[in-house]
Amino acid sequence: MNVLLIGDGGREHALAWKLKQSPLLDTLYCAPGNAGIGQIATCIPLDTDHAAVARFCKDKSIGLVVIGPEAPLVAGLADDLEAAGIQVFGPSKAAAQLEGSKGFTKDLCAAHNIPTASYARFSNAREARAHVQSHTLPLVIKADGLAAGKGVIIASTAAEALQGIEACFSGAFGAAGAEVVIEEFLSGEEASFFALVDGATALPLATAQDHKRAFDNDRGPNTGGMGAYSPAPIMTPELCARVMDEIVSPTVKAMAAAGTPFKGVLYAGLMIENGAPKLIEYNVRFGDPETQVLMLRLKSDLLPALLAVANGDLGGIALDWHADPALCVVMAAKGYPGAYERGSEIKGLDAAGSDPDVAIFHAGTKREGARILADGGRVLGVSARGQDIEQARDRAYAAVNKIDWPDGFCRRDIAWRAVAWR
Repeated sequence: MNVLLIGDGGREHALAWKLKQSPLLDTLYCAPGNAGIGQIATCIPLDTDHAAVARFCKDKSIGLVVIGPEAPLVAGLADDLEAAGIQVFGPSKAAAQLEGSKGFTKDLCAAHNIPTASYARFSNAREARAHVQSHTLPLVIKADGLAAGKGVIIASTAAEALQGIEACFSGAFGAAGAEVVIEEFLSGEEASFFALVDGATALPLATAQDHKRAFDNDRGPNTGGMGAYSPAPIMTPELCARVMDEIVSPTVKAMAAAGTPFKGVLYAGLMIENGAPKLIEYNVRFGDPETQVLMLRLKSDLLPALLAVANGDLGGIALDWHADPALCVVMAAKGYPGAYERGSEIKGLDAAGSDPDVAIFHAGTKREGARILADGGRVLGVSARGQDIEQARDRAYAAVNKIDWPDGFCRRDIAWRAVAWR
């Protein structure tokens, strides 16, 4: 089977790495891909126009399209490909509202008693400001739509909340800020929970936990993720069962009942406090950098599971996982998540990836002749498995230390919670 993977980040490199191992795979294409993906797949500068993607699929006899990022899902790429008779892993435009509109998801939670933070929705700044003045701080201000990992302001003071509201309605986050959701602030420990969903059946995956803050000791601005590890010790079997029963399954049933069944991977960002889970938000695609550690731990062939989702036949699928934990350290360009330079050369990647228990996933790179250049904010996901979390951490950082990239940085405390747990 020929497969087309859409995307160019670390998530897509990890998916490509795992898909490449499938005996069912003939040719793997990636659009547009990156320098790392280009080592294992055929990268193509495919136009983002949906009709162009469909034509390519017909020309290359693509048996499955795997859509990595959220933007094409929210834009309806899955719908248009399915209308052309092409199998797709990824939800419809209507189902992708679970990520595309925070207000949509909050309303769904309220209607179906799914535990989440209390909230209010606003379409104008005046009413949003009045809400802030009458509620206890801290509050969380969120642009309703997709804002490329931005558009969330944790406001400890009224001034910060009002600045966040102004940023949304003044267009700082584009169309994503046309509506604003204001939530109560949840405290506790965050965790990431993933489930494959075929419209009716949900199959939980391994647990993970990521690190959002830019610097050690969870300091600095929020980012797209500076590292991750799996499993997350806080996610006990009992807690995982609660997440399925109280959050994921009610969501899947609600979407099906509304005539917009969800098919793809449902990523629940959770807050755990006093042993009880609450939904922070949904994503409708694999997480980054969580995918890197999940793919390292997945024993089973990924491709049949993705096909089962696309075919609405997930019930017969069981997945096996390595017991060994995995860890990913993200190397980012200096200045990220603010302004950063592109084009600096990265050396030492072959030496860094020489350990068979290490995999280096490219997130923002391009090839220029024999050189690998940084071409994004988050650039590499240096990942490793080990017999325990300490060994996985040590292997990953040993690989990081072999990479010669003066213009990059990383956190040095990834998985500190898991290490402390032990």
